[in-house]
Amino acid sequence: MTQPFRLPSSIDVAVIGAGAAGLSAARRLAAAGVSVVVLEARDRIGGRAHTVGWEGHGLDLGCGWLHSADENVLVQPIAEAGWTLDRTPPPWSSAAPVPDADPAERAAFAEAYEAFEARLDALASTGIDRPAADALEPGGDWNARLQAISSALNGASFERISLLDFARYSESSVNIRVKEGYGAAIAGFGADLPVKLGCAVETVDLGGPRAILRTSAGVVEAGAVILTVPTSVLTSGGLRITPEPADLLDAAGGLPLGLASKVHLALAGALDLPADGMLWGRSDCFEVGRHHLRPFGLPLIETYLGGDLAWGLERDGPDAMIDFAVEDLVAILGSSMRRHASAVSVSGWGSDPWSLGAYSYARVGHSGDRARLRTPVAGCLFVAGEATAERFYGTAHGAWMEGERAAVEAIVALGLDPRSSEIAV
Repeated sequence: MTQPFRLPSSIDVAVIGAGAAGLSAARRLAAAGVSVVVLEARDRIGGRAHTVGWEGHGLDLGCGWLHSADENVLVQPIAEAGWTLDRTPPPWSSAAPVPDADPAERAAFAEAYEAFEARLDALASTGIDRPAADALEPGGDWNARLQAISSALNGASFERISLLDFARYSESSVNIRVKEGYGAAIAGFGADLPVKLGCAVETVDLGGPRAILRTSAGVVEAGAVILTVPTSVLTSGGLRITPEPADLLDAAGGLPLGLASKVHLALAGALDLPADGMLWGRSDCFEVGRHHLRPFGLPLIETYLGGDLAWGLERDGPDAMIDFAVEDLVAILGSSMRRHASAVSVSGWGSDPWSLGAYSYARVGHSGDRARLRTPVAGCLFVAGEATAERFYGTAHGAWMEGERAAVEAIVALGLDPRSSEIAV
């Protein structure tokens, strides 16, 4: 029920944030018969899953792929809700067409990546944390490309990434898309939930017998709170918790958000480019774009920008992001791309005050902080989101699973039996 409704003064559980984790938590709580309200600062639901429309198609500005689809808990309910699943191999797969690619170079890079993963696993087996960059081959020919991949996977370079945390991440080779948009599908799960939009939570007071939440729309008293805001919002002071939970904030500081940005460019002509193809910028530089050619066969290019490159371009504004994407394509495909490409949409997760980044990575020495972040505070505040998902961080399904985990913890804290509320996602 995302239509306007009156903010309740008292509730069993208040869920902060209407992204995948918050929606999942609210669904499980509602199934248990627990009174719940979802407090969302934005004027929409979905969080970092956000689809915008373009000529009758859905373009994802946030998450766009159901990763590890062979075990992803969202695949079946999304299909059952009537959304169209597309199983075309992703552009980073070996099956994706790459215009003008040298087969020998593709094979050499594949070999370099496999060797990197083997060194990573070997170092992780020692149990000693260190920068994931330690797994790079000293002076390796493909190190710049591997760093560019880190900027896409983690939103930051391997020098900043905890090797142990990165090695713990789990992803199969099965990746699928939602034709109408992953963000649209996630938002669909909140259609019948009590979500209060435009309701920014300013403080959460845990000092009394019940939590007191002061919001931009009024005050709410709750028996329990599920907190699903990004770690960078917590550490920025955008939401204050009293008494201050020092351990939770320290854990959030160990899990900052990296940045991955998207630019969608419409194509006028140039349709000889392969559908669902792939292009990278130059291989000796890690500050390059990754270009998904004609997703779903559309006359479109989806450009990914990550890490420090994305942060810098976002600071300079959308035009800088568009210009970089176009010029990167010009360097690969020729000057005619300036005539063919025009901007459709640009993401801005780094400048969005309710996200301040795209998805979390663990700093070196902080590989245990995801577990610390899950630790309940004062027996009534439970944290969930992609940042608390040890195997599936950075993903919508990881956030979804964590939202349900936090809901079960809240149900138990309220003295109820969680088994009575089990639902099929």
